[in-house]
Amino acid sequence: MPQKIVFMGTPEFSVPVLESLINSNHKILSVYSQPPSKSSRGQKITPSTVELFSKKNSLNLRTPTNLDTDEEFNFLRSLNPDFVIVVAYGKIIPKRFLELSKHGFYNIHASILPKWRGAAPIQRSIMNLDKQTGISIMKIVEKLDAGPVMHQDKININENIDALTLSNVLSKLGAKSIIDSIDKIEKGTAEFKEQDHDKATYAKKILKSEAKINWNESAQKILAKINGLNPNPGAWFLYKKERYKVWKAEAVDAKNDVGKIIDDKLTVGCKDQSIRILEIQKEGKSKQSTDKFLLGNKLSKGENLD
Repeated sequence: MPQKIVFMGTPEFSVPVLESLINSNHKILSVYSQPPSKSSRGQKITPSTVELFSKKNSLNLRTPTNLDTDEEFNFLRSLNPDFVIVVAYGKIIPKRFLELSKHGFYNIHASILPKWRGAAPIQRSIMNLDKQTGISIMKIVEKLDAGPVMHQDKININENIDALTLSNVLSKLGAKSIIDSIDKIEKGTAEFKEQDHDKATYAKKILKSEAKINWNESAQKILAKINGLNPNPGAWFLYKKERYKVWKAEAVDAKNDVGKIIDDKLTVGCKDQSIRILEIQKEGKSKQSTDKFLLGNKLSKGENLD
């Protein structure tokens, strides 16, 4: 039976789910997204990916700076939705809003709850060297990511996968599972399981200060940081007081002094093995493969990186 749906989401991760809902027999009443933001360079105003997608598909779009207002409360109430589906919206849903949907508010979260509640579950799972992750579809309650779970999809994490690639995989999983989940909830056949709150861990927002590479860590830990912070904000090191971002690397079985370049392929000694940098970006320059980068930049064997 077709359901009336309000969608809330902001980044690229949200789009496959919204597209899946559009292509179903359900009706999208309205889409909420974060308002356009200023980019770090040039202060250019940039609309969210969901905003761009919604305008392209002529959807009813709202981008309030503050969701918890009487105007938004009354608007949502007037829609009388059957479901509100939330995917990486980036704002806390006010408690009083949670009663405005016939079947409730549901969140697609990029982790196997109760592990990695919060803002950065994909990055944290990679950086933590987790072997497995997935998506959880849960009913939203007042406490962050603490609602009962009705569906989970689990996948293994390859040690070479980066956050962008993993995000794309998980968003497609969510898009595939949401239609069946809505159908089960509407029919009353969905089974909800309370989370074990004692086992909850939190994926706090990534700080820029975390992105600096510590060469005194293990190669696997450094590789996980590089992969987990690709594409944002990017893991980096200093060389002669200039910043270099590392976008792709591999662990190799070679050992030398920590932070020292050990060959002419930009392989750097770590606590145990070494890291061979495969893709690099000098501050203010474009991303390059290491082979091309070394043609015009001198980071020589025996030098130390900070």
